[in-house]
Amino acid sequence: MPHIIEVCDLHKSFKTKKDVLPVLKGASFSVQEGTIFALLGSNGAGKTTAVRILSTLLKLDSGSAKICGFCVDKEPHKVRCNISLTGQYAAVDEMLTGRENLHLVASLRRLKNYKDKIEEYLKLFSLSEAADKLVKTYSGGMRRKTDIAMSLLGDPKIIFLDEPTTGLDPQSRIALWDIIETLKKQGKTIFLTTQYLEEAERLADTVAVLDKGIIVASGTIEQLKSALKNASDYEYEKEMPSLEDVFLSIISKKDEGHDGASDEVGMAKKEEDKEGGA
Repeated sequence: MPHIIEVCDLHKSFKTKKDVLPVLKGASFSVQEGTIFALLGSNGAGKTTAVRILSTLLKLDSGSAKICGFCVDKEPHKVRCNISLTGQYAAVDEMLTGRENLHLVASLRRLKNYKDKIEEYLKLFSLSEAADKLVKTYSGGMRRKTDIAMSLLGDPKIIFLDEPTTGLDPQSRIALWDIIETLKKQGKTIFLTTQYLEEAERLADTVAVLDKGIIVASGTIEQLKSALKNASDYEYEKEMPSLEDVFLSIISKKDEGHDGASDEVGMAKKEEDKEGGA
């Protein structure tokens, strides 16, 4: 399966009044087409910065990043034609109805014959009954769903979701998970950042852990769990660890200056790539 996103040695720093703050310090990862990829990390790890670079909203300092084979820094227009981005806050017009928000985006993108597609998305996101109500009357979950539906107009190959369920109630969160899984079945590639490890564990085909600007572990959920279970210092020998156990172990060992389970994950991933011809 080809890699639809390729990131190599990505660096990005921000200038402050007194100093230069490095955020990404050589991050490298790839995402296979038609899969759900979760980028995990603590606050300040650089997740949103990575998403903003990949979606052409920020310029990278050095390294390379390609979307569908196009360089984000040299071919931003071609990249934008293949992606959609839903940020941490819903970008909807509260003075318009849900349907009007979708029509507005379709008009701005100069799409043709989009009315049927709008109706399809309203149904997919369970917004049909509320479609002609003002968005200011919507719940947080409804606003988030409207935002994602708007971003899908134009049929993007890659959907960037930056912490899409933050602030949602459990019922709305689960409903959005179902929608994300449906989008994957439709052939979309989903790039997800999240603070909820349960969310990544349910949705992601592969994950990468970003810590202090670099990728410290990556692989499938099963690889990450198996690596920790096989680690000599893992406490719970008779049960499979959760993704939360894996994440905390990797971050704590990195802080202590040890690679721990992340070393085993890296080796397992390399071996899998060799076998698959990646």
